[in-house]
Amino acid sequence: MKYRLTDLLACPICKHFPLELYAPKKEATDRAKISTKCEEYCGYEKKPVRELKSPRCGACSKIEIIDGVLSCPSCKRWYPIEEEIPRMMPDELREREEGIRFLKKRESIVPKEILEGGKPFNLRI
Repeated sequence: MKYRLTDLLACPICKHFPLELYAPKKEATDRAKISTKCEEYCGYEKKPVRELKSPRCGACSKIEIIDGVLSCPSCKRWYPIEEEIPRMMPDELREREEGIRFLKKRESIVPKEILEGGKPFNLRI
């Protein structure tokens, strides 16, 4: 997944934008560079574009997010990023065991709010 997607993705449940990105596993890539600039939100800088004094557009296109989490600050849902793919499925199509396994494997890097209160699954339920 590229950082550029954070400018395009909203929560599929409550439609909140932008989503928060936690991306502990990234790697440099020499794949085709994205030349499009973010319009509303820069996931690389974690700020709205209008707040950036000197955006580093292009720097993020050289990074591939391999593993991480997208979370919605509004409805508290989280969505895994695995093998570069954000998996943004509605609650009824997600498997509880798979979600719990994902969180346990990444317990040291996933924010506490997601681990303890994230929807549709968390480690307290």
